[in-house]
Amino acid sequence: MNIAIIGYGKMGHEIEKICRERGHNIVCTIDVGEESKFESDEFKNAAVAIEFSSPESALNNYKRAFAANVPVVSGTTGWLDNIDEVKQACEKDGQTFFYASNFSLGVNILFAVNKYLANIMNDFPEYNVHVDETHHIHKLDAPSGTAITIAEGILESLERKKQWKLDEQNSKDDLQINAFREGEVPGIHTIKYESEVDSIELKHDAKSRKGFALGAVVAAEFTANKKGFLGMEDLLPFK
Repeated sequence: MNIAIIGYGKMGHEIEKICRERGHNIVCTIDVGEESKFESDEFKNAAVAIEFSSPESALNNYKRAFAANVPVVSGTTGWLDNIDEVKQACEKDGQTFFYASNFSLGVNILFAVNKYLANIMNDFPEYNVHVDETHHIHKLDAPSGTAITIAEGILESLERKKQWKLDEQNSKDDLQINAFREGEVPGIHTIKYESEVDSIELKHDAKSRKGFALGAVVAAEFTANKKGFLGMEDLLPFK
């Protein structure tokens, strides 16, 4: 399959490596300052584009890919205020877009277990819950998209929490997310329930970027020849 890569940093190179290992052709790579490549025949020949860029450039990248009628698989976070515009392009213009805040299989298992545990905790009000996330110092958005997805899963399932707050809890209704930036940490996410007598933790600790990159390539394989707005709930049976 012909694949284009938008965002040719560390993740882009890891994605390229896995694509080649799985027998795919990289027909175009686009990095900062190379936006003219969106109009190239090489890019237009891609069956799908995998995009890991920055919150500031993501939406324009999607628009340029859609203009070339190339489906997009994106793992960029921090741009979701504009997600309705992307959904509209899929619904009204026939474009294809696959989004995940995290492509790791392990993280998506965590998402499912997180909601299950939060539902159980409706019967145990003595436990308060918070979310911690740690990433490398180069990550621009905080909290991470993964932490927000975790928080949304808790809010969906745990009746006593009404909204998440970054680095603060002003009332019992608030779900606190603590964001840390350290060294070159690929990503650590922890959900912690605490009472006066004990604590319960769910934790995912990524060992490298490889799990994220592999998941993105698998999503690209899934997305080719499909239409509409897609996500991990379409790809994974336990979602």
